[in-house]
Amino acid sequence: MKQTQRWQGLEIIRGDKLLKDLSSWGIGGPCNYFVQVSDQTQLLSALRFSREQSLRVITIGKGSNCLFDDQGFDGCVILNRIDFLETVEPGRFRVGSGFPFNRLGFLCSNNGFTGLEFAGGIPGTVGGATYMNAGANGQETADVIESVEIVTMDGIFHTLRGNELNFGYRFSPFQIMENLAAITAVTFKLEHSESARRRQLEYLERRRTSQPVGAQSAGSVFRNPSDMSVSAAELIEKAGLKGYKIGGAMVSGIHANFFINTGGSTSKDMLDLINLVKEKVYQKFGVLLMEEILYVPPQANRN
Repeated sequence: MKQTQRWQGLEIIRGDKLLKDLSSWGIGGPCNYFVQVSDQTQLLSALRFSREQSLRVITIGKGSNCLFDDQGFDGCVILNRIDFLETVEPGRFRVGSGFPFNRLGFLCSNNGFTGLEFAGGIPGTVGGATYMNAGANGQETADVIESVEIVTMDGIFHTLRGNELNFGYRFSPFQIMENLAAITAVTFKLEHSESARRRQLEYLERRRTSQPVGAQSAGSVFRNPSDMSVSAAELIEKAGLKGYKIGGAMVSGIHANFFINTGGSTSKDMLDLINLVKEKVYQKFGVLLMEEILYVPPQANRN
């Protein structure tokens, strides 16, 4: 039976929300507490509740880059639906972190602004794309970020200038920010371009033919090696692992850096497949692949 409680205007679900329903991989057990927030006030309340209950917290958007454990999560999962879109001036947009990133890409390109054409094919949120510095086709999220608004675990808001942040390939400083609770909004500065829409359509067609669109995946599992001209997908394919399967988890036969839940994959299946691919690629090429996806353990690591 579903257990809910009201707390400062929030509806908090106890032990009933399955993380597989919040993940593009369709994997994950129940979390102890679940709450959905649609603005910064609700987010602050959720953080305050978690702090008073001494709960671990994870804030997620589309769950398109997460591998949740089948045992679930012994804390509070905050589902971010802060999805406003403000036009500050032509080409400058302030966007809630829960806004769909692909929708933002479509809107900007359709209105003749360049810089986020690639976003049309990325099924995450603005916050997730910023956190991972998502990119494709020679474009990266960080290239057009003017500022990022965040909130810390103790409920303090900060606005950080994009040119002061040390972004890298699939990396943002938020990944190592210990007190970060969530990215709340991002301001983008784009340039006008008559060819933005055409480029986006080209990118989407390329994606449709080269990636397992529609399958249960989390996008690219591994980062491309930074010091090599070969991609992670090429290394995996050359290691003979395309189509390799463990339980319900399989290396895509279309794009070797996409791992598919073919139906009923457990978190152990997917972790075992990730580790096997890393081992085989290292044995054959001496290259240690680094994960791009985030594994969320059920419990805090204890020393």
